[in-house]
Amino acid sequence: MKDISNYRKSYEKSELLESMIPEDPINLFNRWFHEVEDFGGNEEVNAMTIATIGLDGFPKSRVVLLKRFSEEGFIFYTNYNSEKGKAILNNPNVCLSFFWHSMERQVIIKGKAEKTTEIISDNYFDSRPDGSKLGAIVSNQSQVIPSRDYLENELKKIEKDFENKPILRPKNWGGFIVSPIEVEFWQGRANRLHDRIRYTLQQDYSWKIERMAP
Repeated sequence: MKDISNYRKSYEKSELLESMIPEDPINLFNRWFHEVEDFGGNEEVNAMTIATIGLDGFPKSRVVLLKRFSEEGFIFYTNYNSEKGKAILNNPNVCLSFFWHSMERQVIIKGKAEKTTEIISDNYFDSRPDGSKLGAIVSNQSQVIPSRDYLENELKKIEKDFENKPILRPKNWGGFIVSPIEVEFWQGRANRLHDRIRYTLQQDYSWKIERMAP
């Protein structure tokens, strides 16, 4: 057994004080997102972990890419027939998390997911490279396949089928938008006394702001 109990780091790059935060968590998320992007320490600043409750009753987390965010919510794309897609359609309660190690920051978002409009899904699909479009069509995401060669051969077949033809979005592939009900911002601080600020959505759609113990 490898003992890693001595792995330690002191977090001292920034702070998160009540005097620094807006009334709306999306404004703060936008600020943090662009600060991390400008800092350049994260290759994919839009990489996020999404946790769902599977059809087997177990939680499962995986990394996906955020493609759009606004006051309405956070959008990502997937195969609706995948394990992830089926889990969300069965139970829309999800959790998103971002870990930006370069800035010693985390954001944790609890919310409800639903399909985006077909127009939003179509527009994003149309913006993808042809290879990515064909990959979405050929992959029965989360299904067992016999080998890598099988997948590559299926791609070659479909490349011939769509040669000189428009590649349209399959109906089982598209976006989900996660509408937040709680957003927590975590800023690393010295001596493990981290800053944690939580926004909770109220019935009048305002946000309750609270500081949490680290």
